[in-house]
Amino acid sequence: MSNRSLAAVTAIGNDRPGIVSAVTRVLFETGCNLEDATSTILSGHFSMMLVVRLAEGATPEEVEDRLQPVAEQLDLVIAARPVAETDSAVEHPTHVVSVYGGDRPGIVFRVAEHLASIRVNITNLSSRVIGSDEQPVYALMLEVSAEAGAATERLEAGLGGLEHELGVDITVNEIDPDIL
Repeated sequence: MSNRSLAAVTAIGNDRPGIVSAVTRVLFETGCNLEDATSTILSGHFSMMLVVRLAEGATPEEVEDRLQPVAEQLDLVIAARPVAETDSAVEHPTHVVSVYGGDRPGIVFRVAEHLASIRVNITNLSSRVIGSDEQPVYALMLEVSAEAGAATERLEAGLGGLEHELGVDITVNEIDPDIL
């Protein structure tokens, strides 16, 4: 039986070219295989999360130690932690929910709260303030996975009340699974 466990590796710091290259080079050199990865820039700060299959017998602590020179060189905070294997299949998004409106606290919370109440899982979330300093517009994009048979109309109906309450526009679009 193989002893190749999973680890979550995170890296956070000021954005600059070469971070992905430096981190993944060390992972490659230590025999890790990338299983799932995402990275983004948040207000000028780079953030990356990776799930890696460790080399035979390796530990997350050993991987984190090997990444410390990269962390020091690029002024990053890097961590590696064990992640349990899951039996569940990868959940693919079924809909995209877009929210646009005046920036104010609570938009993400209220939309996420509603989606959770109808058992809709958020699989990806992205938000930012767009527009000008004089007219900032909050933009929120959610990829969600609704239970089988959940119609777009059902999602729209529940979110409609939030549009008025939050002063935002909310649209729901079904994702064509053939495009994914």
